[in-house]
Amino acid sequence: MERTRVAVIRCEDYDGDRVYAALSRGVDLLGGRGRFARSGERILLKPNILAGDPPEKGVTTHPAVLSACIRLLLEAGASLSFGDSPGLEHPEQAARRSGLLAAGREGGAVLSDFSGGGPLANVRGKAVDSFPIAQAVHECDGMINLPKMKTHQLTRITGAVKNLFGCIPGKRKALYHVQFQDVHAFSGLLVELAQVLQPRLHIMDGIIAMDGNGPRSGETRPVKALILSEDPVAVDATFCRLVGMDPEYVPTTTAGYRAGLGCYRLNDIEYVGDSIESLACPDFRMIRKPVYGNASYAHYRFIKNLALPKPVIDVSLCVRCGRCVDACPVPDKALRFENGSKGQPPTYDYDMCIRCYCCHEMCPHRAIFKATPLVGRLLRLG
Repeated sequence: MERTRVAVIRCEDYDGDRVYAALSRGVDLLGGRGRFARSGERILLKPNILAGDPPEKGVTTHPAVLSACIRLLLEAGASLSFGDSPGLEHPEQAARRSGLLAAGREGGAVLSDFSGGGPLANVRGKAVDSFPIAQAVHECDGMINLPKMKTHQLTRITGAVKNLFGCIPGKRKALYHVQFQDVHAFSGLLVELAQVLQPRLHIMDGIIAMDGNGPRSGETRPVKALILSEDPVAVDATFCRLVGMDPEYVPTTTAGYRAGLGCYRLNDIEYVGDSIESLACPDFRMIRKPVYGNASYAHYRFIKNLALPKPVIDVSLCVRCGRCVDACPVPDKALRFENGSKGQPPTYDYDMCIRCYCCHEMCPHRAIFKATPLVGRLLRLG
């Protein structure tokens, strides 16, 4: 059986020429530019634009990575576009504020339509019959996925598999959290989406990563790594190995392996480029435990609230902007301002809270964190 090839490339910083050289090396080790783009093709680049935060915060794929990728693919003769659908902001606004709009346009690519779109059939899937996919995806011949190396409070990490969720435009993403409340069911949905989209290449930006309270409220730290592969599961598993995390603890990784999306076991992967050991970050701050689903607690609210991790607001950091309330996908809202007044921070109704952490993800002030009750800590559910 042929093994999946993953290129791990050291890159010291976001100097444009240095990033381009590192990406060139990685792509060459995987078969060269012509393997992923050909003359005249329309290639879509899909960075992580979770929100319109500046590059130094480490929330989005760095503009230098997008620029270098554009430069590489233009050399192959492709026509390029880029974009993403952030959680709450308009795609163009978020791209502008993150520096990706300028980087993309200056490099020679165009910003694609991620505001609207149409259905794409999920023929082999079990979760849904089709996905509402951004128009940008419908209009391209192939896609290159550019995820950011970050922790995530729902799925442990956000990586190659989860980054493709941004191909679903607007607030429809939040509604899937309501439909698939269990983390393992939601991870299965993400895997099916990746199988439908089938990007040609995944390039993870881990030059500066985010650990701790990611994917938006964590701390930046240098990992100095780019991870490239045609296999998104192997990319995410490699991220895990760099930071001392068991890949089996990431639900999208195990679900992806079972579904045939990719592999994560060492015997199935051929590593090329730089060694994982030379880039290892054992002190990377994250939860190194399995993710426990909440489906078994669905009809036992008391037990759920007594044991399961939950989002909590740090009132000393909250500015009462209401972004968390807007992001909550529960129809009647699991958190709200009392009497509609913003005089105090919003409060949670944990009986209604589905633990999707959309509120945490969209908070621009790092005021929401994940907390595990004492019973949950004793049961090691954190």
